[in-house]
Amino acid sequence: MQESGIEVAVALDMSLGESPVWSVERQTLYWTDINNGHVYAWRPQQGGAPTRIELDEKVGCVALDEAGLVVATASGILRLPASGEPEWLAANPEWKKERQAGQGNRFNDGRCDAAGRLWAGTIDADESNPSAALYCLDRGELTRRLTGIGISNGLAFSPDRRWLYHTDSLTRCILRYPFDVDSGTLGEGETWVDLETLGLPGVPDGAAVDSEGCYWSALYDGGRVVRFSPEGELVAEHPVPCPHPTMVAFGGADLRTLYITTATQHLDAGGKARWPLAGSLLQMKTGVTGLAEPGFRG
Repeated sequence: MQESGIEVAVALDMSLGESPVWSVERQTLYWTDINNGHVYAWRPQQGGAPTRIELDEKVGCVALDEAGLVVATASGILRLPASGEPEWLAANPEWKKERQAGQGNRFNDGRCDAAGRLWAGTIDADESNPSAALYCLDRGELTRRLTGIGISNGLAFSPDRRWLYHTDSLTRCILRYPFDVDSGTLGEGETWVDLETLGLPGVPDGAAVDSEGCYWSALYDGGRVVRFSPEGELVAEHPVPCPHPTMVAFGGADLRTLYITTATQHLDAGGKARWPLAGSLLQMKTGVTGLAEPGFRG
């Protein structure tokens, strides 16, 4: 593996850090701690600690919105404006609230496409069955687009807008689907990367695509971030100083800083002592620029 140059950006003790997204306009990085229901915001140029919003349920992913943020929580999707009350956008059809205790498949990974649609997938409650799905929220309507998924992850789009990338982490394969950005339709998916064939450890988790069309994936339980060419060839491996990197995002003033969220949720006391950087936000300088993240257009 290549030397990574990975260092701590923000020292934290997140249970399941996820969904980093960079706002070029605000020069701010946002991300979540799913299990604790936290949404973080941090401006690197200002330094200091990030601000944090605490929700009363798990929050899978966050996307940009002109009025603030859009988040996909366990029970549904809502807009979090910079000021004012949250706005409910769509309920999660796989979630039921009974006696104040929710149950079902919560929302997990997601992001917006270039047309401003929000794509968000769910995760099987037991993380073992193909009961989850990938949804698209477009002009107020939430539509199921892919089914038979165990853990929806790795959602990203190619710079030319021709491909949608997605993985069911349980399969250890990354698929790509022909994508029409004007209509939001998907063609038939094909296996694009197979971790088993490549001899890579862990499972593909969250991802980002750079300006050269390469796909960066965090390998959960694999202790590394990998980069694949547009043809699906492994071109780089970067070791991470903890076993559970969860997702990556390009940010910084020049979009050349790769931010990496991490988790502690599967580490016991001994594991946390061995991997003291687990649960922190990490960063790495890259030789390639990322892509500006589109926002939700409702």
